[in-house]
Amino acid sequence: MSAAAIELRLALAYPGFALDVDLALPGHGISALFGVSGSGKTTLLRTVAGLEKGATGRVVVGGEVWQDSAKDVFVPTHRRPLGMVFQDAALFPHLSVRANLGFGLTRSGGGADGVARAPVVELLGIGHLLDRRPGTLSGGEQQRVAIARALLAKPRLLLMDEPLAALDEQRKAEFLPWLEKLHDELEIPVLYVSHALHEVARLADHLVLLQDGRAIAAGPLGEVLPRLDLPLSRGEESFVVVAATVGAYDERYALARLDFDGQTLWAPSPPRPTGAAVRVRIQARDVSLATTPQHDSSILNSLSGRIAALDEQPPGRVLARLDVGGAALLARLTKKSLDQLGLAVGHAVHAQIKSVALLD
Repeated sequence: MSAAAIELRLALAYPGFALDVDLALPGHGISALFGVSGSGKTTLLRTVAGLEKGATGRVVVGGEVWQDSAKDVFVPTHRRPLGMVFQDAALFPHLSVRANLGFGLTRSGGGADGVARAPVVELLGIGHLLDRRPGTLSGGEQQRVAIARALLAKPRLLLMDEPLAALDEQRKAEFLPWLEKLHDELEIPVLYVSHALHEVARLADHLVLLQDGRAIAAGPLGEVLPRLDLPLSRGEESFVVVAATVGAYDERYALARLDFDGQTLWAPSPPRPTGAAVRVRIQARDVSLATTPQHDSSILNSLSGRIAALDEQPPGRVLARLDVGGAALLARLTKKSLDQLGLAVGHAVHAQIKSVALLD
């Protein structure tokens, strides 16, 4: 698929709610649909799947037109080459895992025991579950089976509607690495609905921010998160995600050196191979600013950059967006600190980062 291979121009009106979006999404990786409850995430996903008959507009995936109201084109759900995974794994309880997977193969034309099952079973680590029934599986295991079944249908698009929502924190922690593995190895695009920003930070490449049925922002994760004009920057948990590689590992201190855009960070970490790709979350509240380098400090990380934008957020606080090499950081400080340091847009600063979280 091309870089912008998913075209969604959709409208749907209900009493008290209207969906109206115009999106061009990449044909690879995970595009997260994020917003508060009632923002239209699941409705948009169902519309893409063809489950909302009243929707008008256009849906194109990889050059294939699934819907075009202007030309009276509407491909029904069962003929759209897509896979769907919901909060509830929706497995057939009276059948074994193997038999449940057979339904995905049958839909793809591969038969109940197609050779295609082996790579998917290995990818999701469910080989030892094949002869068990869904009722004997944990929630995370059930979701892995549900994803495998969806993939075996050979979809051109995978839709996932809050697959972690029904899991407790322990099961979520067990399941997330499998989603990350899916992200790394899956070639088809994924539309992923979530109201949990930490999930989005770990998994998404592209972020669509929905509010009241409209997309108020859409773009690469690293570009949307630092925007000061969006609600994401208003809360105490505002942060950015930086893509980095492991440049070295210090066994003595259990620290990984992370390199990105000519910059270096140190972060607590288990041993990691040099060159490994990682995601780094840096919260705005963990970044302080100085006008000169600080040498006598317990803070390990200090990056040179410039103030790109400032947003005053009462009472008496300011959020700064910094350009650090080719990456963007956020820093939260008081208006008094800003005035005492004499900081303004364009000023050079040293960003001291108190805590760096590796997302894995």
